[in-house]
Amino acid sequence: MVSSLVSKTKPLSMALARMSRSSLRRSEGAIQNMFNEEQHKQKYSSPFIPNATAQGKFSYFSSIKRENHMSLWSRGIRVTPHYQNPTAERIVEESDSEYEATTTTTTKYPGLEATRSSEKPRVVVLGTGWAACRFLKGLDTNIYDVVCISPRNHMVFTPLLASTCVGTLEFRSVAEPVSRIQSALASNPNSYFYLASCSGVDTEKHEVYCETVSNGGLSNEPYRFKVAYDKLVIASGAAPLTFGINGVEEHAFFLREVNHAQEIRKKLLLNLMLSENPGISEEEKKRLLHCVVIGGGPTGVEFSGELSDFIMRDVRERYSHVKDDVKVTLIEANEILSSFDVGLRQYATNHLTKSGVRLMRGVVKEVHQKKIVLNDGTDVPYGLLVWSTGVGPSNFVKSLHLPNSPGGRIGVDQWLRVPSAEDVFAMGDCAGFLEQTGRPVLPALAQVAERQGKFLVELFNKIGKQNGGKAFSANDIPFGDPFVYRHLGSMATVGRYKALVDLRQSKDAKGISLAGFLSWFIWRSAYLTRVISWRNRFYVAVNWATTLVFGRDNSRIG
Repeated sequence: MVSSLVSKTKPLSMALARMSRSSLRRSEGAIQNMFNEEQHKQKYSSPFIPNATAQGKFSYFSSIKRENHMSLWSRGIRVTPHYQNPTAERIVEESDSEYEATTTTTTKYPGLEATRSSEKPRVVVLGTGWAACRFLKGLDTNIYDVVCISPRNHMVFTPLLASTCVGTLEFRSVAEPVSRIQSALASNPNSYFYLASCSGVDTEKHEVYCETVSNGGLSNEPYRFKVAYDKLVIASGAAPLTFGINGVEEHAFFLREVNHAQEIRKKLLLNLMLSENPGISEEEKKRLLHCVVIGGGPTGVEFSGELSDFIMRDVRERYSHVKDDVKVTLIEANEILSSFDVGLRQYATNHLTKSGVRLMRGVVKEVHQKKIVLNDGTDVPYGLLVWSTGVGPSNFVKSLHLPNSPGGRIGVDQWLRVPSAEDVFAMGDCAGFLEQTGRPVLPALAQVAERQGKFLVELFNKIGKQNGGKAFSANDIPFGDPFVYRHLGSMATVGRYKALVDLRQSKDAKGISLAGFLSWFIWRSAYLTRVISWRNRFYVAVNWATTLVFGRDNSRIG
């Protein structure tokens, strides 16, 4: 009967032991002081009190050798020695082993700890996009150590990315290594670049948690680590908007990274070569050679223009057997280039139509492996599908417990600070003004991100010179004038040496609007000067000249 009673109370005893031990761990310092008052620093035993050693470390009952029950009684704590109740001893030992198994599975990340007072403050930058790289380029590394964390080690010059899909430019021409943008990442002893994705941010501990991008290169994967920061700059960018449409992520290509352009190029050339194989039906051939672009924004229009150029000049010469079957369709729910002047939109529509691009109005309902279905039930077969319908908050941004602006971005104030998180800033496509600031959320444009990066790095250099770089040290430093964005205009190429230049400061404002060959010359000149390094400017100029003289390269590699 006694053994039955003990067996029934065993789970309750274990639970009480775990609960009390958890409470005592939270008050470890108080307990340690209590034991230090004893003249004889002996080990004590109780199912509810951890042992205290002379070194101030805590262990548990499986290692008990001596007990002093009288000293515990003097404190009003009643104890049954384990030799009087062996069952209770066994409960405690099993509880301890269960606790130790739990604590060994608690994640303890390696990484960079908080900076010491003798060290420079550490700025952690998440991302290598326009905003992050403009920030990195201007940061004063005599004041700060910098750590950049990103799943790619380069910046992509996105305005010229569409040109790489068809061979007008080589891929390396639009990629700039981040270590060239900020040399301290490669040379300074306490500055680093980590090829990793950020998985979480603890704003109270001032730590970010990361997972490396290794693709099987490490013995322990996924490999995770942490980095403590004094100041955190979130510039992780955005993700393509799919609107929850089934099949988009599985079957469509996006155009935001160099590897996206590489995959599009390989798929395009593969379809051209497959269509020439004997025995391919006419229906299958037309499907393989049908390129569909979803989204009539600048990226979709520029890609369609480059593709029509490639077909008109290169495909007709080198794939003469199938030249008449290659088609390009641009599908947009409303008007193409809706942010441009009405006259420029009409010019783009007429020019693309003359170049062989078919313009369709429609909304995609679902995407299948070989066709898309529109809301009106129309089936559109395709061989290549490129999705370019804008961007929205990434899964990482959605996972952060930070205030949101309209649209789901990280909410910031006029100085790009995240108000609810000390020493955290956000900029670029992942950030937007909070509603209470009274400012609209800015569009996801390269010039917006670059201007924010420039503003924020000047602010950091300013507060760093006033000893405000360390964590929690910038509260009393005036930040000066807030960020103000002024739109400098928009440009887009539509193929065949034609482009659009809209210099209006807003959609409804008046300003200069140009279209044609002169606009194309302005477009190329402007972007050539905006390419970050002289090395890449040289690459771009040589690629353009090579394409003009010899045509585009149609080698399929990989």
